[in-house]
Amino acid sequence: MLDASWFTEQVPDAGSAFSLKIKQKLHTEQSPFQYLEIYETESFGNLMVIDGCTMVSTRDNFFYHEMMSHPVLFIHPDPKRVWIIGGGDCGTLREVLKHPSVEHAVQIDIDERVTRLAEIYFPELCESNNDPRAELKFIDGIKWVKDAQPNSVDIIIVDSTDPIGPAEGLFSEQFYRDCFNCLTPNGMVVQQSESALFHLKLIGEMRGAMSRAGLSHLQTLFFPQCLYPSGWWSATIASKAPLASFREQECADKAFSTVYYNSDIHKAALAQPEFFKQAMTAESV
Repeated sequence: MLDASWFTEQVPDAGSAFSLKIKQKLHTEQSPFQYLEIYETESFGNLMVIDGCTMVSTRDNFFYHEMMSHPVLFIHPDPKRVWIIGGGDCGTLREVLKHPSVEHAVQIDIDERVTRLAEIYFPELCESNNDPRAELKFIDGIKWVKDAQPNSVDIIIVDSTDPIGPAEGLFSEQFYRDCFNCLTPNGMVVQQSESALFHLKLIGEMRGAMSRAGLSHLQTLFFPQCLYPSGWWSATIASKAPLASFREQECADKAFSTVYYNSDIHKAALAQPEFFKQAMTAESV
């Protein structure tokens, strides 16, 4: 029996679970799209849970937000227009807007309640919401991309929940085709791609769908994220054009602060474990 003083996310398929000791439940509600909970934990600060899955905590959110944004922004030769599909906690938006080259960043999340709760319980993640370059839209991100004009955007960051419920369509080949159609010639998509330890098949299917959609230049990067299943997470970058080396000197000389990401971490994150290389080779055969 689970102890009520702990929040536990179980992953039955992996025979695994992750728990955090909680002080109190701060908020709970059923939005039109998903079930939202906010906890105060003993050692991870505040915790947001969506449909029973851990999403973000005060203590360790920087791993995910920094690795979803800075690597792709330092690989793209001149990122000016960025869309964030999902990302309702606004942490990725904050990181994107640290880059002075970005002229316009649009966050498109279907569930406004995620952002409103983040403003209350994670205000540090929302500190750039009023930046004049930022635009918040609470609409269907899949439809937004489908209806977009060609050459509309340089980078699309898909900061989604797991591929179930409202996020399921964000992992489809049709969605990646729509991304391809609205990206500029050097355009890139980066999407959270789950755990290589627990979700290897999903990553292979996702990369295959990206490639078939024309986003055939791929890099998967890895980073720690102790809140998420296995504690080891990934993001996959998919590009129309061959991926250039990242702007290493600019990264080393960046004028903004980060907690985890730097040029050495960028290079290290692209190193692929042997089992991953073998699995992706087999998937492409």
